[in-house]
Amino acid sequence: MIINTIDNGNSFDFGRTSDDYAKYRDIYPPEFYERILERGLCKNNQKILDIGTGTGVLPRNMYKYGGKWVATDISENQIKQAKRLADEAHMDIEFYVCSAEDIIYPANSFDVITACQCIWYPNHKKTAPNFAKILKSGGKFLILYMAWLPFEDEIAGRSEEIILRYNPQWTGAGETRKHVWIPDEYMSFFDITLQEEFDVKVSFTRESWHGRMRACRGVAASMPEDILKLWDSEHKKMLKETAPENFDVLHYVSIAELTLR
Repeated sequence: MIINTIDNGNSFDFGRTSDDYAKYRDIYPPEFYERILERGLCKNNQKILDIGTGTGVLPRNMYKYGGKWVATDISENQIKQAKRLADEAHMDIEFYVCSAEDIIYPANSFDVITACQCIWYPNHKKTAPNFAKILKSGGKFLILYMAWLPFEDEIAGRSEEIILRYNPQWTGAGETRKHVWIPDEYMSFFDITLQEEFDVKVSFTRESWHGRMRACRGVAASMPEDILKLWDSEHKKMLKETAPENFDVLHYVSIAELTLR
């Protein structure tokens, strides 16, 4: 995938890191899911569409609350992992390979559409009117985001410095607390009924934080194999020298709820 406004137009493909993604990116803490449930969303037989699902982290973790999930991703490798993990857990989730722009469903098909960690990637001129069509009256479009805070968390900051040495085109560094982006195209169809941020601490081991970093857009999704090996060695060395075996990394969560007019 190439998007001119992301990583200075450098290509990335999360399918290249699907194994790491499946193993190390299921990290949202309980507070993340509790906030969604407090809004009355993604439960009790509601029909939910999760776009850019990756390995299905959101639908798999919320499956027990009774929602009926359909989940899509542009990457075949990501969907393979999502299906495997759901099958192993005996979850009836419909996963299929599809870009957000190419989703086709009849009008009034879904109660909720979720976009978790992926709002920057679709063509919103195409998705906004389609999402408005396939949502039921009063339906919700939920935009979800979580990021580490590198200026407040030493390990996160050191990890970013190493990524940028090997991939200076990566534009995902330097995150600070802010409202998650709501593309203007949705304002023709939706009202903003919630925007909130809150801090969370996420627990890692050296191995799981290293894997989480490998699975980010700036590392295995975009680095050439020879550069990735150099990054891998230096990042492991940094963690061994500076991080305890178990530690927390400070993140913040940002949620935007849009309600169909």
